[in-house]
Amino acid sequence: MKSWDEVHRLNSTGVMFGCKYAIKLMKEKGGSIVNVSSRSGVVGIPGAVAYAWSKAAIRNHTKSVALHCAENGYKIRFNSVHPATIMTPMWDAMLGEGEQRQQIIEDVEFGIPLGHFGEPIDVVYGILYLASNESKYVTGTELTIDGGILAGSEAKPRK
Repeated sequence: MKSWDEVHRLNSTGVMFGCKYAIKLMKEKGGSIVNVSSRSGVVGIPGAVAYAWSKAAIRNHTKSVALHCAENGYKIRFNSVHPATIMTPMWDAMLGEGEQRQQIIEDVEFGIPLGHFGEPIDVVYGILYLASNESKYVTGTELTIDGGILAGSEAKPRK
């Protein structure tokens, strides 16, 4: 229960407070808030239930707050990004070291339609778009940055 609470306090409650105080500061002039969720907030993850649940909460919270701001005439847009398979230190424990690491990377990449892990900069560019005026008519949406994983199935035969 302690780890569940910690994950939710950081992911869900942290985002809620961030949105709450951002609205107070931004409701007169407007702007854009981009919350970071995860592909895990869109699909079930049996080995990380608390994480997936907290990321799903961010997804729904973002949509709800976007509608709240629109209904109240606040010119604040709220959107979320949903990255997956982005090569960050978060993967280190799952990938291991040495030859084993390389084999696991290849196995994971086999299930990614684009064939490789993403880089943090790929997420940054998505956030930059949603935060910019180029997305001035975008609110309550989610941008999946996953190399095409959610577009199809990971169950494909090896070539």
